[in-house]
This record gives sequence, structure tokens and C-alpha cells, in this order.
Amino acid sequence: MCAADMFLPADTFKTVVAGTPLVSIDLLVRNLQGELLLGERLNRPAQGSWFAPGGRILKNEPLDTAFARLTQEELGQPFQRDQARLLGVYEHFYTDSVFGEAPDTHYVVIAYALELGAQQNLQPPSVQHGRYRWWLIEEMRDEPRIHSNTRDYLQALY
Repeated sequence: MCAADMFLPADTFKTVVAGTPLVSIDLLVRNLQGELLLGERLNRPAQGSWFAPGGRILKNEPLDTAFARLTQEELGQPFQRDQARLLGVYEHFYTDSVFGEAPDTHYVVIAYALELGAQQNLQPPSVQHGRYRWWLIEEMRDEPRIHSNTRDYLQALY
């Protein structure tokens, strides 16, 4: 079964969002200048804020497969999980969801740091994020447009 076969119909997914936590991977991508790549979210939850790229793990999808799929979808090229460093497991709670103001959303997030090499240039697609920007970590700490859940990852980077 391929990953595309594991997406749920909208009504089923809404029931899942209302009744269970979603498990996802977030990616803290750092370039050689020490900047982090963030995208401005197009969709709920966290719509309009700058957020780390990532996405949910699908049913029956092994972590290595999910990591490769999400890096391809979010960064424009696949990376292997062993190329990244585990930052930790986080919880994100939102009062809204992709469906609107209800139901609320609860994520259990596995966060990874991914360091880009000198020859790696990303071309992230604009599906979940309208635009991307490289941020200096010092700029991110007090920037209100950057979602607090993304700022929480900064402590684990050092």
C-alpha cells in the first residue's frame, strides 16, 4: 500500500481529529549560515503564522518512509531520517483544525533537526506554506509572527 492510499476521506479524518491526537514530524532545517527555514502557513491550524515544515504520519507508514515522504513534500527533495538529529517529542494543542473552528486539534510531534550541506539548495513547494524564508535564530526568539510551537524547538537545537 502506498502513502497516497492511506489518506482518509474528509468526514472520517474529521472524526479522527475530533477524537484522537495526530502524530506528525516537524523539520528544523538549518543552512550553513545557521538560519532556519520556516514557511508561512496557508491552512488551519496555525494559519498565517511562520512554522517549521512538517506533516502527519499516515496509518501503517513506517517512520523512515514518512520522513522521506514529508521531506519530499515539504522541502522539494527527499532526505533519510538517519541524516537528521532527533530533537524530541512535543505536544501541540490548537483551538481549531483544518476543518475550521471545530474540532480542535492535538498533535504529538516528533521533531528533527536537518543540517543542509554546501551543495544542497531547497525548492520547497507552496502547498502548505505560501512562502518560505530563512530566519536567523536570534530573530525568531521574540518574533510574534513565528508560532510559539516552532519557537519551542529552539531550546533543543543547542
